[in-house]
Amino acid sequence: MPAESTYKALINDALRTVPDPGGVGAAGSRTDIVSSGSVKNIAACDGAVSLRLAALSDIPQMNALAARCHTAIASRSAAGGTPLTTLTVEFANTDGRIVHSTRPTGSTMQQPPQDSGHRPISGLSRPPTPQGQAGSLPGVKHIIAVGAGKGGVGKSTIALNIAVGLAKRGHAVGLLDGDIYGPSMPTMLGLQSLEQSVMQGKLQPFYVHGVKVITIGKLVDPEKPLIWRGPMAHGAFKQLTEQTDWGNLDYLVIDLPPGTGDVSLTMAQSLQLTGAVVICTPQQVAQDDAVRAAKMFQQLGIDVLGVVENMSTFIADDITPPREYDLFGKGGAEKMAARLGLPFLGAVPITVALRKNSDSGDPSSNFISGTALCKALEVVVDSVEKQTALASIRQGKSKPTLSIS
Repeated sequence: MPAESTYKALINDALRTVPDPGGVGAAGSRTDIVSSGSVKNIAACDGAVSLRLAALSDIPQMNALAARCHTAIASRSAAGGTPLTTLTVEFANTDGRIVHSTRPTGSTMQQPPQDSGHRPISGLSRPPTPQGQAGSLPGVKHIIAVGAGKGGVGKSTIALNIAVGLAKRGHAVGLLDGDIYGPSMPTMLGLQSLEQSVMQGKLQPFYVHGVKVITIGKLVDPEKPLIWRGPMAHGAFKQLTEQTDWGNLDYLVIDLPPGTGDVSLTMAQSLQLTGAVVICTPQQVAQDDAVRAAKMFQQLGIDVLGVVENMSTFIADDITPPREYDLFGKGGAEKMAARLGLPFLGAVPITVALRKNSDSGDPSSNFISGTALCKALEVVVDSVEKQTALASIRQGKSKPTLSIS
């Protein structure tokens, strides 16, 4: 197995044999995509290759170029002793935004002639996004991603409580712990003593607190760090989504890793989402990263359902009467949402009960009626439910109804 740097050099050499459809050399001959600067990035690991190329004028041209890249890399990789297993080709515009993504399987796609007649007029339609190529999960009505620009803002806690809250309203709910590098659902749902089962080639989700749950935390050693490169995380996420027996669900909530990396792109390319929820704490440093997360979802073609302010205040609910402390500057995330033109879904406080229930794997106790925590979570769940319905109507997945009484 060649070293990664050697394998990337091999791929780079292979791409030098691929002519650039738009690049012409000094003597009038067509230059290759490496020499023309069209190759923006190469990532490779164990035969899994990802390329980022400069965008072309239309999708057929980009698909044709991707197919020629596949042929060149597959031939050179086989000769070098590392057969090509998968190739993902992304096309980015001058701003770095991904406008098209494809996974070619060969060179059967032909490039259309340069003078092929009418070409689409730019500006009349939205540019293609990864969501345009994504499919749906059979039996799942709504898929909601929960993300954050940085770690430590309570993203997994909010994702879990949204799922449990929706289940308490009578919905069929699934929860995918997509935080590949730091899965926390085994602890917060008390799954430590349960074993993952497989039936007829499908992972069987755990059913706890009214929610179907799958997490990579039950598929690996709980104390072993997952030192994975992008293609490995990509494959793991697709397995968790596509090889799980979800059954019929009203909602599938996906807890994403922090940041704007590979797993989020994989999700956008493979799953048609109803929308995403961004989690943010009140202070400015968290807002800066949350803005990036919101814009990432928008660039991927995913509706942003809104923003949740977590750790809004600290409520000491172990004393009577409870006391509330403003630790991080309450209201910062709400102002950020207003500035971005996004719905504000609610504010969730830090409480002693929330910490205890999370550590003991008992999220249902967060919904004890009458507590400040329960009231705050109910507001968030209600907002998510309403914004999901509105997003579904915008996307044409459902129609508004009128009840007359």
